[in-house]
Amino acid sequence: MIRHLGLKAYGKVNLGLDVLRKREDGYHEVRMIMQTVGLYDKIDIYLKETPGIEVVTNLYYLPVNENNLVYKAARLLMEEFHIIHGIRIHLNKFIPVSAGMAGGSSDAATVLFGVNKMFQLGLTREELMERGVKIGADVPYCLMRGTALSEGIGEILTPLPDMPQCQVLIAKPGVSVSTKFVYEHLDLPVLRKEDHPDIDGMIEAIGNRNIYQVSERLGNVLETVTIPEYPVIEQIKDKMKELGAVNALMSGSGPTVFGIFTSPRAAERAYEELRYGEARSLAKQVYLTNFYNTREVTNEQ
Repeated sequence: MIRHLGLKAYGKVNLGLDVLRKREDGYHEVRMIMQTVGLYDKIDIYLKETPGIEVVTNLYYLPVNENNLVYKAARLLMEEFHIIHGIRIHLNKFIPVSAGMAGGSSDAATVLFGVNKMFQLGLTREELMERGVKIGADVPYCLMRGTALSEGIGEILTPLPDMPQCQVLIAKPGVSVSTKFVYEHLDLPVLRKEDHPDIDGMIEAIGNRNIYQVSERLGNVLETVTIPEYPVIEQIKDKMKELGAVNALMSGSGPTVFGIFTSPRAAERAYEELRYGEARSLAKQVYLTNFYNTREVTNEQ
């Protein structure tokens, strides 16, 4: 057994997010292009001789019991494999919370990976993904990472070619959005054709490795619900484009906005403006990062 693991749980953005229909079971059928970004939470897992799961976080308002997805992920494997040792999980959050970046799902995925490795359970990534969907629809993708087409409720995944590298500016306004609220208020019958993103066109653009073609196809049907509730999201998008972003989009159900920059200098200036300049009132958290491509990183979870 391994006594300590230090891991990174990477966030994601949606380059394209479409909702096709509401299913009879209450879930929504989606078609999304998922992309991992370089912003990550740090997770340390320590072996304990005494049984039980302990969770410690750097954010006072996060639960440290079974209401935290990292706790659920650890318990899922430890109960299935009757592990008698305990673990202590130190979760240091950097990915914005309740922000449409799958931070909680990524943390859970990373703990599944870590418990499997620490106790040498021998599960493949695919077997971890099968278990991960029990915790949340985004967890299997967060185990896969990279660029992927996500279908069904998010659990049907098809890897896509790596995105071309660029600068990605991430800004979260000082509001939190309920994913449940957004989906409940999504009125699919009244949406126009142009409200739905061109997912097939996005896949083609990714295959062409053309960042400009990808950027012009950015689209998120959930913006039709979230932006009217929180106009600051549109203001951040407009500000990023004014500051040189090729395009900008809300990720997931929001409220986080990401902008794609092909000029490092423009990206840095935009970061400084949103973080420290006159536009700093728009966003509470601002990060400058890039895309995380799985084939560029081979030796870490």
